[in-house]
Amino acid sequence: MPTDAVYALPTPIQPPSAAPRTVYLVASGDGRPAANTAGWSTQEAMERDLAAAFEALGWSVERAHPFDAEKGHGFIDSQRMGIEVFRAVPLDAPVVVAEAVWQYSSHVLAGLRKHRGPVLTVGNFAADWPGLVGLLNLNGGLTKMQRDYATLWSVDFTDEWFRARLAEWVETGTIVHDASHVRDLPPLADSPERELGVALAEQLRSEQALIGIFDEGCMGMYNAIIDDELLNPIGIYKERLSQSALFAEMRTVSDEDAAAVIDWLRSAGMTFRVGTDHDTELTEAQLLEQARMYVAAVRMVDDFGLDAVGIQYQQGLKDLTPASDLVEGILNNVQRPPVSRRDGSTIIREGASIPHFNEVDEGVAVDALITTRIWTAMGLDPANTLHDVRWGEEFDGRFVWAFEISGSVPPSHLEGGYAGAEGWRQGNVFFPAGGSTINGVSRAGEIVWSRVYVMDGALHVDMGRGSAIALPDEESTRRKEATNPEWPIMHAVLHGVSRDQFMGRHKANHVQVAYAPDAAAADRALVAKAAMLDGLGIHVHLAGDVSI
Repeated sequence: MPTDAVYALPTPIQPPSAAPRTVYLVASGDGRPAANTAGWSTQEAMERDLAAAFEALGWSVERAHPFDAEKGHGFIDSQRMGIEVFRAVPLDAPVVVAEAVWQYSSHVLAGLRKHRGPVLTVGNFAADWPGLVGLLNLNGGLTKMQRDYATLWSVDFTDEWFRARLAEWVETGTIVHDASHVRDLPPLADSPERELGVALAEQLRSEQALIGIFDEGCMGMYNAIIDDELLNPIGIYKERLSQSALFAEMRTVSDEDAAAVIDWLRSAGMTFRVGTDHDTELTEAQLLEQARMYVAAVRMVDDFGLDAVGIQYQQGLKDLTPASDLVEGILNNVQRPPVSRRDGSTIIREGASIPHFNEVDEGVAVDALITTRIWTAMGLDPANTLHDVRWGEEFDGRFVWAFEISGSVPPSHLEGGYAGAEGWRQGNVFFPAGGSTINGVSRAGEIVWSRVYVMDGALHVDMGRGSAIALPDEESTRRKEATNPEWPIMHAVLHGVSRDQFMGRHKANHVQVAYAPDAAAADRALVAKAAMLDGLGIHVHLAGDVSI
């Protein structure tokens, strides 16, 4: 071999030096251009308020990437852009990720993973855009990848609580939130519920289960992907499917089978706000396409022997067909339109729900599967769903959360069931091909809430008790109109958990909820669920007032 070869070596990119008392601000955005342009004015206002709070402490804010006049916004809107932006950020400088809208965490995770300076994630506690949802999603991703960060939130960034903690961060690079509401699961006393949970855990490990994944990584949700190495030991395996296969199966569903689904929903009491303008209204043609997706999904569940299924939808299918939310909600419901096998011989899983995990969130998949088995074994309605942690405000002396999701709530959760469900067209900012929601207000009742997430390389779950409450009609309407009035809403009160305790602890944009007939039944179900999770080796943390 020659010894005198000369090679062109790459020239290392040298990040600039950090300016004194300066934080570098980045804003991760959506992957959908329409959402970024529509939400930009809200983001601008939030950044001005945040900059004023830093300036009051004697610090300046330098935006790490400019407004793009051609795009009409100043968000990081791709993973490549995020990598390029962070190359120009001083490696040891303090970084603030400011979020007032939904964001794709994948846009900034590469930069945050290599960054050496302190990181602060900040969201505006506001209703109009899902900034809190984006903030909590990013926090869940940073937790999963074991990247230290601090987090804050505020309505207007002037309150004493926010200002004191912002000062704590610029002085120390950390923020300590109150976590006194959380404790590890203690040894459970012998009870029928504990015995049930342990037995179901042993059954899952022994017999194993399949979750169908219609394309992983929806909307940049790194926190929603759980590695096989964590799932397989608890008896759960992935059947990796393609959304293109779902779309192809939709094309095989007959007009008669599709129409039968919509006819069944109408006969069950559900109504739809239909019109004729495809771009702005819900149409009969959109409903039939959603019915085809429902039939196709059920048949594919049957083909692959799936125990739960998740449709990504938001990227890919959104450009081909109406929204999946109507499909998702009725899959999660025990009472749902019958679907026959292709030869018409028998009905697929008649009288049972098919757990669906919206946006292929695999933390939800684990939770939905376990919850369905526990609730079914206890003779309770197993319908359960995720919600976005959207927003909340005080009402009549209590903090009441607005839990919302884009329409995939099972009708049995709604006041009036199917008769209380109304299909509205999905907004074309997020859903250009339209499609119906399952709109309504969740009925008052006792709930168990939870979240399965990855921390320190292991599976964890936070769980607690709460109540879905009824608000006066005018207040319920105000909250819906402040957010997305076409989506279902749950007015939730979490027992023994304050707003800021929840925000400081929660590791995901989603929270899982299931009803029980009364408080005593909810307490028993929580014990059984905790026992099953613990029996699977998942680290169980109790949050708030829990009767264990």
